[in-house]
Amino acid sequence: MVTVETMSLSQARRVALAAQGLHRPRPFGGAGGEGRAGAPTMRHVQGVIDRLGLVQIDSVNVLARAHLMPLYARLGPYDTALLDRAAGRAPRRLVETWAHVASYVPPSTWPLLEWRRRRYRTEAWGAISAVEMSHSETVEDVRRLVTDRGPITASEVHAILEEEGRAHPRDRSQWGWNWTVAKRALEFLFFTGEITSARRNGAFERCYDLSERVLPPEVVAAAPVSDADAVRQLLEIGARAHGVGTLRCFKDYFRLSGPAVRTALVELVEAGTLRPVVVRGWDEPTYLHADAALPRRATATTLLNPFDPLVFERTRLERLFDVHYRIEIYVPAAKRVHGYYVLPFLEGEALTARVDLKADRRAGVLRVLSAHREQAAGAETAARLAAELAVLGAWLGVPEVDVTPVGDLAPALAAEVATQLTA
Repeated sequence: MVTVETMSLSQARRVALAAQGLHRPRPFGGAGGEGRAGAPTMRHVQGVIDRLGLVQIDSVNVLARAHLMPLYARLGPYDTALLDRAAGRAPRRLVETWAHVASYVPPSTWPLLEWRRRRYRTEAWGAISAVEMSHSETVEDVRRLVTDRGPITASEVHAILEEEGRAHPRDRSQWGWNWTVAKRALEFLFFTGEITSARRNGAFERCYDLSERVLPPEVVAAAPVSDADAVRQLLEIGARAHGVGTLRCFKDYFRLSGPAVRTALVELVEAGTLRPVVVRGWDEPTYLHADAALPRRATATTLLNPFDPLVFERTRLERLFDVHYRIEIYVPAAKRVHGYYVLPFLEGEALTARVDLKADRRAGVLRVLSAHREQAAGAETAARLAAELAVLGAWLGVPEVDVTPVGDLAPALAAEVATQLTA
């Protein structure tokens, strides 16, 4: 009879944090004064990329772009030009594609997502998948412009087509993004992999180019990966990034679905890559990755943005940390509970607070619009959070911290900010 290992919830938390590189203080610019001298290099950035396997992209910029924050949480203040270079210059260490959602992934992951790009021809959003049939001439025009002039933005493509008298008027009758036909054609070619983003410009627009000109030559020349092998490898990346979790956790990393996912899980267990474990308090089959580490303690102190891989899967987050977390960006302001852009505060192996933050770049102020305690908050939470906000604000170029008196942690946090300012 095979004995199945049993883990406490604390052990599972520490495994999860170690898998994400969040179990020890950041190596640079820690809030408590810890951290080595100097600044992160591309080698450190590559280490985070290798560990996470993907970084989500989002256009919201009330604090900082979503893809910038996971590296800050794990490294400390770093030069964001490193990430721009990793994704925007050869040899690229990151390429943009649909993975979790819009994401940066290592180039080696690109071939593993070919099955998804193939399906997008018919399964993408209707406005995108339909454009090949409804506006085939525009698709050909866009393909020609990207080939001849790429990297090129959607606005540049639309302007050229207007000059040529070939642009369709923008349809503003529907709710939503109201993309031009040219933009929809670009997104169709992006979804299906014919083109990708060579870089993002200062306005965070994609600069589209042929994928074969963006991807490293060895990726372009790589042999096709079967759908089954691709799904298994993607599931393994998600499992390794989690350390421990359920099938629901692992498959969410790349938004996998269908019977092939369960088959892949069985194969990973049979190969010894995953092994069943029991986590006390979890009522679903749970698995531990063969490379997972169990540190004796977790001692990091950092803020996690709403799109951090640690908080991707909200059911997992609640089971691990006993925190019910929902992003409220799309909730009407009057109905928000904690705020627009709320970041959980990690203190050791607990999430102890959440803060709604806004970078007021014109005034040079990091505005704390609300601050709330979690059940695990302790006597030092306010002081540690104040120190973390000072580091974050300095990195973002908004060194002054202003705390709005909203939330049960706000008074103590405001007092600590004032004390540390005069210290």
